[in-house]
Amino acid sequence: MPATGRNLTLLTDFYELTMMRGYLKSQMADRLVVFDLFFRKNPSGNGYAITAGLAQVIEYIENLNFPEEELAYLESTGSFDCEFIEELRNFKFTGEIFAVPEGTVVFPNEPLIRVKAPLFQAQLIETALLTIINHQSLIATKAARVCWAAQGESVLEFGLRRAQGPDAGIYGARAAVIGGCSATSNVLAGRMFGAPIKGTHAHSWVMSFDDELTAFRQYAKYYPNACILLVDTYDTIRSGVPNAIKVFTEMKSQGEPLKNYGIRLDSGDLSYLSKIARRMLDAAGFKDAVISASSDLDESLIAQLKLQGACITVWGVGTNLITSEDCPSFGGVYKLASEIGESGIETPKIKLSENPEKITNPGSKKIYRFYDKDSGKFKADLIALESEIVDPDEDITIFDPVSTWKKSTLKAGAYKIRQLLEPIFVNGRLVYETPGVMEIQAYCKKELDTLWDEHKRLVNPQVCYVDLSQKLFDLKEKMIRELREING
Repeated sequence: MPATGRNLTLLTDFYELTMMRGYLKSQMADRLVVFDLFFRKNPSGNGYAITAGLAQVIEYIENLNFPEEELAYLESTGSFDCEFIEELRNFKFTGEIFAVPEGTVVFPNEPLIRVKAPLFQAQLIETALLTIINHQSLIATKAARVCWAAQGESVLEFGLRRAQGPDAGIYGARAAVIGGCSATSNVLAGRMFGAPIKGTHAHSWVMSFDDELTAFRQYAKYYPNACILLVDTYDTIRSGVPNAIKVFTEMKSQGEPLKNYGIRLDSGDLSYLSKIARRMLDAAGFKDAVISASSDLDESLIAQLKLQGACITVWGVGTNLITSEDCPSFGGVYKLASEIGESGIETPKIKLSENPEKITNPGSKKIYRFYDKDSGKFKADLIALESEIVDPDEDITIFDPVSTWKKSTLKAGAYKIRQLLEPIFVNGRLVYETPGVMEIQAYCKKELDTLWDEHKRLVNPQVCYVDLSQKLFDLKEKMIRELREING
């Protein structure tokens, strides 16, 4: 992805800056800390999530600096003194970032990004990392749900005009392609990310001509190799489909090779209309004509239409995908996990809450993923302390961190293992090469293939096991007890 060159340094909440100034005044700015970015709940009642947005995170970190005009603006607010402004003038990210690659299947409470940096730096990047990862992971996950409902048939992302602004449309389109969409209607996203672009014509095209048949003929003349005709401007069955058949027949008689041709339905009872249209097209000898559909589709409606035997093979999904209409936020958070002293000794940090799901996992952590060795299917994830090493040649017992009596022993030799977090920045230097979007999409498909169908159900999916290592579990319990005693 080519960098846009935009400086997003001020894409932050005001309190990040006030805290940074406070750290500087308190002689805490250089303290080495670890922050985790994670989410607490799968969106849309899903059984998993797809992480996306890392490429833009990299671009953001690479362009992180305070130009003079931005420093002047901050100074004009009256909230910051010359010492702080001078510190910002020399700002440079020097820390370490590990992240789960884009397109990876992930689950709640797993660190998608782990930042290890001076407190002054780690605090600044919180807001930008959250807005980037939250939005794009949400749309990638929604796209994966929609594509699963389509059962392997092509899904096109058509949401630009309904997205919450240009950036949401551009990066949402990229995330949708990562999640499985075969193409996008967003031309700029196609240009920026190398994603396929597709589209047909609008009702205004048909209405601009004296009659529907003339409109279809002209479109076929200009786009004979991508002739998808929108047939519901006036009357789908009485005029739209018959006129499309006339045009296809004329093209065939003129020796025009018919490929990438068919009709699009954008209103009405899509199941009924697609079945009637399929019979009409087949009877006219156009059995390979595509029937595509749009009209406020989402995964639930697509699943229902499939159950009803709808004869649709291409699905154009717009508003409900690009906005994730049923679940408009991802819920990612960014929490302090540990502090590392000058001697290298780590002091774990934990956030307590009356809500158990909001109690954080302390310490610098990593994620191990276990697969069945024979089938390659997902078995479980293990969140462990960074210092821990899991030996695949040994038995390992994992347990549910809430219902601790739920245990399972993975036998040596019966499972494969991988670590999910990969180095992105080391000592402030980029060490990771971002794959192309279609390469990420292919990787994402392989990731989804490791899940059982029960995990991918749209409603009430089987829970994927995410456990804590014994050491991490014990540390968490010990810190909870101690803090409760200290704070009454």
